Amino acid sequence: MIYEYTLKTEKENFYNVTKMVQEAVSKSGIKDGICVVFNPHTTAGMTINENCDPDVVTDLLFALNKTYPDRPEFRHSEGNSAAHLKASVMGSSVTVIVRNGRLLLGTWQGIYFTEFDGPRMRSFFVHIEARPA
Repeated sequence: MIYEYTLKTEKENFYNVTKMVQEAVSKSGIKDGICVVFNPHTTAGMTINENCDPDVVTDLLFALNKTYPDRPEFRHSEGNSAAHLKASVMGSSVTVIVRNGRLLLGTWQGIYFTEFDGPRMRSFFVHIEARPA
């Protein structure tokens, strides 16, 4: 089963989408299987990270901006090469095991949509597949 969600994003941020993904798992009725969360954008990503202390997101954004700053040498005509680099580092999808109808995440883990080139209207897809019998 595939579900589509949309987000209105800011210039750059991490969006905790764990509740939306769990909602899709619950709607699917699948008790045991795999959940893939896919982002079809080239300047945004998906990741799993700590969902308790908001300073983690602040620190991640700080580190990504220090590591992948905008540079005058970049040739991409849209001027968002740094966003493409950050999105590539994050990746475009995450996979989570589903057990007993719940995402099998660690105590402090959350699923994040990461925006590096907003503001935009973005979408992401959640695909849940049952474990073969």
